[in-house]
Amino acid sequence: MILDLLDNGAAAHNAIAVVGGPTLTYVELQKQVDVLAKQLNQLGLGKGDRIAMALPNGLEVIASFLAASSVGTAAPLNPAYTRDEFSFYLEDTSATALIVPPNGAEEARAAAGERVLLIEVSIDNGGEVRFSANRKGTVSSARNEADDIALILHTSGTTSRPKRVPLSHANLMTSARNVAATYDLNGGDVSLCVMPLFHVHGLVASTLATFATGGTVVVPPKFNPLSFWNTVREHCATWYSAVPTIHQVLLARAKGARPAGAEQLRFIRSCSAALSPQTMSDIESMFDVPILEAYGMTEAAHQMASNPLPPAARKPGSVGRGTQVEIAILDKEGNVLQPATTGEVSIKGPNVFRGYEGNPSANAESFSNGWFRTGDQGYLDHDDYLTLVGRIKELINRGGEKISPREIDDALLTHPAVAEAVCFGIPDRVYGEGVAAAVVLKGGATEKELISHCRSSLSDFKCPTTIYIMESIPRTATGKIQRRNVAAAIINRQ
Repeated sequence: MILDLLDNGAAAHNAIAVVGGPTLTYVELQKQVDVLAKQLNQLGLGKGDRIAMALPNGLEVIASFLAASSVGTAAPLNPAYTRDEFSFYLEDTSATALIVPPNGAEEARAAAGERVLLIEVSIDNGGEVRFSANRKGTVSSARNEADDIALILHTSGTTSRPKRVPLSHANLMTSARNVAATYDLNGGDVSLCVMPLFHVHGLVASTLATFATGGTVVVPPKFNPLSFWNTVREHCATWYSAVPTIHQVLLARAKGARPAGAEQLRFIRSCSAALSPQTMSDIESMFDVPILEAYGMTEAAHQMASNPLPPAARKPGSVGRGTQVEIAILDKEGNVLQPATTGEVSIKGPNVFRGYEGNPSANAESFSNGWFRTGDQGYLDHDDYLTLVGRIKELINRGGEKISPREIDDALLTHPAVAEAVCFGIPDRVYGEGVAAAVVLKGGATEKELISHCRSSLSDFKCPTTIYIMESIPRTATGKIQRRNVAAAIINRQ
C-alpha cells in the first residue's frame, strides 16, 4: 500500500512530511489520512470506487490522494478543465465521487451534477484536513491491497483519444523507490514540488519518492518564478524536478547572476519533455548545480531512465540509463536491436502497468513479447545510455527521408536569440511533408537568419523551409508540447 511509504518518516522523531499551508509531521499526516479514509468509507465509498479530485497543489490534494487511493482508486484531474472536459473524464473513469475545494470549482461541480457524489475538502483552524458531503451512503470498510488499482490517469492524447492508464499500489511504490534510489534521497532532503499533482511527475517523483525516504515535500499552490528562489532559501530545498519550460523561465529571470539559494541544491531534475543540450549547459553554468535529465511516462508510473548523479557521467541529449527498469530497442517485428541502432524504445519492470483499461486494440499494439512499446524512437549507446529521437508518430516523412523533429529543435536552440523551438511537419505538394518550426525569441532574429543557422549544422533536407515567430508555444498543463496541435493551430490561422 502507498501509505507504507510514510513509515520511514513516521519512525523518525518529529520528521516533517509536508509544508503546504499547515506543516505536518509524518505521524500527523498518517493520522489525518486515516481519518479521511474513514470519512470516505462513511460516505459509502470503498474498494473499486473511482474518486476523482479537482484540486490545486497543496496539502489538501496530497491528503485526499492518499486517502482516496487507500479506500478506492484516486482519479486526479486538472482543476483548470472546462465543464465539457470534466464531463468526459468523470464519465470515462466511471467516477462515483468528486473532491473539490469549498469555494469555486464551478465547472467541476456543474459536470458532477446529481450523478457524482460531491465532496468538499477544507482545512480547519487547527490545520486538520476534513471532508464534507451533502449525502451519505452505505458504510463501507473495504480497503485496497498492493495489486489493487491506486490511481487512474489518462494519456495526454497527443496523437489519439486519451487512454485510461490504471496504476496499482505496487506500480507506484516501485517507481517512487526507484526515483529515491536514483538520486540517493534521504531524510535530510527537501523537495520543492512545482509540478501539478494531477500528474505522475509531481505526484511520484517530487512527492512519493520523498515520502519513501522520510524527506520533506514543500508544495506551493503553483509555480511562481517571482518567489521561487525565496521559497528555496526559506525551506532549504535540496532539489526540485520540473519540465524544461520552468527551467528556462528561471534561467531567463536570473539575468546572468546565480540566484541566492541555488547553492543549497544538490541537483536539479528535468523530465516530461526534451531538455536541449544548450539549455542543460546554460543551467549548469548559471546555477552551478548538476541538472539530470530523466525519462518518464504515465504507463510506467513515471520514471524509466535518468542521468546519474556526479561523479558518474551526465550525457547531454541523453535521458540516461534505465533506473531499475529494463530498456530495449525493438524493431517492428519485436526483435531486440543492437546498441547504436534506432528503433522503438520498449520497457519491462514492476513499475510498468499491465495494460490500458477497456482498450484491447491499444494493448495489442503496445505490448510485444512482454515488452511495453513506448511509441518513442531512440537508441542505446554502448554504455546503455538512452537517446530519444522523437515520437514515432511525429517523425517527418519528407519524400521518404525520416526526420526527427527533436534534432531540429536542438539546432534552433543553439541560436542565441531563440528561447523556445518546436519543429513539425507541414503538407508539401512535392515531398508529401515539409519541415517547419515555431520559435519564441529572446533577442533579435529573422526567419532567414534562423534558417541559415540551421543549415550550418543540418543537412539541407532537414532544414526548415518555414519558421513561424510566435509569442508563445502551446503546451499541455504538464508542460508537454504537442507538435501536431502546434502545427494544426498554425496551419488553421493561415
